Amino acid sequence: MGAQTKDRPHMNDNEDKNHAVRVLKDEAEALLKLAASIDHNFSNAVETVHAMKTAQSGAGRLIIAGIGKSGHVARKIAATLASTGTPSYFVHPGEASHGDMGMITERDVVLILSNSGENAELSDLIHYTRRFGIPLIAITSKPESTLARHADTTLLLPKVPEACPNGLAPTTSTTMMIALGDALAVALLERMGLTPEQYKVFHPGGKLGQRLMKVSELMIAGENLPTVAKDARMDEALLVLTGKNMGAVLIFDENKNLLGMITDGDLKRHMSPDLLQKPAAEIMTTSPKTISQNALAVEALDIMTKTPGRYITSLIVTGDDGKACGMIRLQDCLQAGIA
Repeated sequence: MGAQTKDRPHMNDNEDKNHAVRVLKDEAEALLKLAASIDHNFSNAVETVHAMKTAQSGAGRLIIAGIGKSGHVARKIAATLASTGTPSYFVHPGEASHGDMGMITERDVVLILSNSGENAELSDLIHYTRRFGIPLIAITSKPESTLARHADTTLLLPKVPEACPNGLAPTTSTTMMIALGDALAVALLERMGLTPEQYKVFHPGGKLGQRLMKVSELMIAGENLPTVAKDARMDEALLVLTGKNMGAVLIFDENKNLLGMITDGDLKRHMSPDLLQKPAAEIMTTSPKTISQNALAVEALDIMTKTPGRYITSLIVTGDDGKACGMIRLQDCLQAGIA
């Protein structure tokens, strides 16, 4: 049977709101105190992890551990760091004591989270790092704790009360741990200069991965590209336009330089009884909008949907040499989930 609780009379909406506001203000105040407490130890922690990642002996990993609520926070921090370019994973201290310690090598760095710094389950892991000279970073609120005394670098949490009215449930302390983990991840991200394109490598799926797709991943190129020569007539261009079904035809000269582009809109603007006998060069748009193959697809979408006074359904894609090498369409972006 669980512990018996005595329900209080029903509280009105204002009382619930007041409790919520108090908790959020308490945690916000704690974060401000945490920000004010950041010192050289934080830089030491960043440098320790960065040096581990770039060591000539072979890049190690950041091992993150914690018990209870600190363990849940440790899992989240490990996921954030891994997604921002720092190889990290969570190790449960209890499991480490029963064989998982072998997963930790001398090339690694260990980060342990514990508000009190005195969890008995952490002792084996602390001892292991000391025995094999593995750098140990601690996040705790007790500078005199066993964890803090044995750590190479200690990131101290300010001594602020938990938001729980009984002062027992980890609330404010875990919020500060999460925020400090985010700060560590972003500092390391800045240290390595992670670009959006590199970030996508760690997020190949989901909305984020879709928005970070490059133009080169969606563009139409090679034999699939609808093209005609500069001396082609409109009857030939129309056959290519309808055959390729891309909504446009590109006109190139003999040196494969792009001369222009014919779209469905161009056909409507030049509709006449003798349209099919006219030279394609007479109908084409000579300065179509372009975008680099290295640009993000979301940038192409932005150009196509936000050009004032024009409705654009496709862009010419240029290669590193500045020449046209493909075409990206509005519908391809939308089908890929980029919006």
